[in-house]
Formats: sequence, structure tokens, C-alpha cells
Amino acid sequence: MGGAGSAGIGGSGTGGIAGGAGTGGAPTACPSTALEPGESMGMVQVGNTMRTFLLHVPPSYTGDARVPLVLDFHGLMSTPAGEKTAMGLGPIADSEGFIVAWPAGIDNAWNVGPCCTTSRDVDDVAFARALVTAVQEQACIDEKRVYATGFSMGGGMSHYLACHAADVFAAVAPHAFDLLEENEVECVPARPISVLSFRGTNDSLVNYDGGESNPPNGCCPPIHFLGALETLEKWSQLSECDGNPTLMGNTQRYTTCAGGAQIGLVTIQGGGHAPGSARDAWDFLKTKLLP
Repeated sequence: MGGAGSAGIGGSGTGGIAGGAGTGGAPTACPSTALEPGESMGMVQVGNTMRTFLLHVPPSYTGDARVPLVLDFHGLMSTPAGEKTAMGLGPIADSEGFIVAWPAGIDNAWNVGPCCTTSRDVDDVAFARALVTAVQEQACIDEKRVYATGFSMGGGMSHYLACHAADVFAAVAPHAFDLLEENEVECVPARPISVLSFRGTNDSLVNYDGGESNPPNGCCPPIHFLGALETLEKWSQLSECDGNPTLMGNTQRYTTCAGGAQIGLVTIQGGGHAPGSARDAWDFLKTKLLP
């Protein structure tokens, strides 16, 4: 599929604004009209498909200063509203002054190669790129501080963006998902990228040790997870980290990686298939900048 076509965000006091400019290169100019704080539904066309997302603008936003943007991807068979509740980024965005977008997946799923949309032609990387562009055209976004996170299949989507859109996203924080055996060789980030994963040791859907799993929406053949520790090691190789990870409480982290990247794993002992701490995720993400 192609890139963004027309884009707009509706809501109280805000009108749709045509999209078209891409990311990268010189920073885009901040819009002359500021979005009002609050929540609204946005739309962006990707190829021939109109995609939607929920946008949250914090009360402190005035449009006079650049602010970070976080894309938070929902789990399989969930929704933007469900992810908003599950992850709890809204209150953190309000206190820290960043904008959050909750994208909506086709079939309530994300296409990360071997799964999990019913249509295998969905280009969700193009959607993520187009969404970022659409928000940049309507809000004063710090283009060096665009991040991705998500729970379950949404965590898989944030891993996938780190593999295929590291030129746009400064860092990612996936929850309850690992890299997949089926497409790990295709994961070739454009640059070393920071990744912090959150994984429960008693996750019955995405086993901490990896292995086969059947997508519960029946979309696709079984998929095979690398496991939490092997995913940590894979990312450390991709970001050219040196030495061994340091252990800080329940977190293993590689701190000496190419380009200043950091790779980490938060292990939640006894944790099931649930998101980790959104606050810890944000505290990691907010310190990472796109080169």
C-alpha cells in the first residue's frame, strides 16, 4: 500500500486538516492553529483504505512548543478505547505533557508478517508512518521524540516498527509479546534503536520461554515466539550492544550500544498476559531521541 493521502482530526473546536507531508528531513513547521486539549477521532488514508485512531491532547498543550508523540497499539481483538484503559497512558500524558494516539487495527489486529490480520495485504507500517505525519500536520510534535508501545499483539506491532520504521520512531516499549522466529531475519532496523520489553513469567498466551502459539482470532497458522530472553539478546545484537546486561531489580539492560541505544527486559515474576508499568515504559521512552 502507499503512504498517506488525506488526513484529518475531528473533535470539539478542531476541524479536519488536509495531510500529505512526510516525515524525515527538516522539522515540519508547527501548525498555526493549535489543537484543543481533549480527545478526538482521527482518520488517515493509507492506499485505498481509510484508517482511524483515537487522539489524546493533554491540558497543557498550547501549540507553542514541540511535544512528544506516543503511538499505543491495542491487543488482538481489542480496540483503541480498550488499549487506552488497559495501558493507562492518558493520565501520564496529562501530567507529562505529551500526545497519545491509539490506532485502530483492521480486523482488530496488526499485520506483523506471519500474522495476525485476516487480510495478509494490510500494511500497518505504512499506517503508522501516515498517522505520525497526520498528527505532525495538526500538532506541534517533536519529531525526535516519537515513540511506540503496545500490549500483546500491539506489543508485536511496536517490535515490528522498531524493525521496519526506526527512521521515524526513537524507541519502543512492547508489552507481553516477543519477536517471532518466522520473520526475525527480516528485522533489519535502519539504525540501532532502543527497546524495553515487559514480560510476565506466567504468561499463558505468549510463553516467557518462547515456542508455538495459535493466534486466538483464527487468522493464521501457528506462530513461534523467540522467548523473552532470546528477544533481549536479538535486540542487543541488532543494536550492537557490548558486554553483558546489567541487572537492576527486575530489569536487565544493555547500556552500551551503538548510537547510544539501550536494550532492556523487565521480567514480571508471576505475571500473566498483562501490560507492565506504563509509567516505567514512559520513563524509558522519554529519554531517547531520534538521531
